[in-house]
Amino acid sequence: MPEPFDAMTPAVAGGPGFPPEAPAPPTLGVEEEFVLADRNSRSAVHRSLSVVAAARAHLGGPHATPELSLSQVETVSAVCRTAVELEAEIVRLRTGAAVAAAEYDCLLVPSGMAVLGRPGPPPVLDQARYRALARRFGPVVHGQGVNACHVHVGVADREEAVQAVNHLRGWMPLLLALTANSPYSDGADTGYASWRSMVWSRWPSAGPPPYLRGVAHYAWVVDQLVASGAAMDPAMLYWHVRPSAHLPTIEVRVADVMPDAGTTTAYALLVRALVAHAVETVRAGERAPEVPDLLLRAACWQAARQGPIGALPGTHTRDCTALAVGRLIEELWKRVEPHLSRHGDDQRVGDWLSDVQCKGPGSARQRRVAQQHEDGLRAVVDDLAVALP
Repeated sequence: MPEPFDAMTPAVAGGPGFPPEAPAPPTLGVEEEFVLADRNSRSAVHRSLSVVAAARAHLGGPHATPELSLSQVETVSAVCRTAVELEAEIVRLRTGAAVAAAEYDCLLVPSGMAVLGRPGPPPVLDQARYRALARRFGPVVHGQGVNACHVHVGVADREEAVQAVNHLRGWMPLLLALTANSPYSDGADTGYASWRSMVWSRWPSAGPPPYLRGVAHYAWVVDQLVASGAAMDPAMLYWHVRPSAHLPTIEVRVADVMPDAGTTTAYALLVRALVAHAVETVRAGERAPEVPDLLLRAACWQAARQGPIGALPGTHTRDCTALAVGRLIEELWKRVEPHLSRHGDDQRVGDWLSDVQCKGPGSARQRRVAQQHEDGLRAVVDDLAVALP
């Protein structure tokens, strides 16, 4: 089994399974958040403490955690390097958490929002940090219960990580469009592909990161956010992409949790390749385009609203010219394909991108299921729920 996630380190030449002359692929770690739905009503329920305790018995202590809302469970992967290893780990975590959920009459549901209603506002986890959040931010906290997928990619040098974030920030709208999986919330169609991202954007420290001039500027921005009260500490930097506060990684946080392990794996491999390209570009001395924060935020809203349909602003360039999503994917592919091919990941990621363009992301799948079944949103929950072994 790979080393624990908290020990994530950058790739080294001659790593396990790789020849001495070839560098091992950059490390990967994935965090996924899930809704707990009652097996009978399919509504979200507040049983996370019991489910997490059971999941830890199945998976190991570091790999299952509670979240802000008591209707959520989070899984935390071990460090992985290959696609096969990563997918096996995601399947292991999802299956173990689903078994634990079943012990308390719950379904483990990978949807960005609770598809059906909740028994009142989701209570906040009774920990000092979360109580402090509730006191400071009030209804913003109680309106959460959103479920994302976070991908960590090993980058050892802090300055390179900060500069790479500048190159990555412009791709966040497209990544959000490709992974949107939360059209329904509390029994209603929101009209959005990713309602989760809209709810999450209520935090004052959420959204696209600013353009960062270096590590010192990054530290100054974090200090100002904390001093203003908009963030309690550096861990509350809820940007779409950021240097990790406690690991030698870049963390991409823009995606909804996705419907299945195969999709999550392909997305994480795409993120790794994009981070590798960004680091390579930094080392080549190329400056990232300084796209204004407001334009990035507007592009992310558009991606959340429509998903990968129509056009999106090309925020990876200085002029932000709107392009069809298919064209944006082509632009992205030119950058990531060499890094994917290097590790044999190009076929898997290419197939996923083609599938999204043909069938849409998770949000489209949810709407198709709702339209095809008489019991509508109950069928959506059943379709998404992680299968038991």
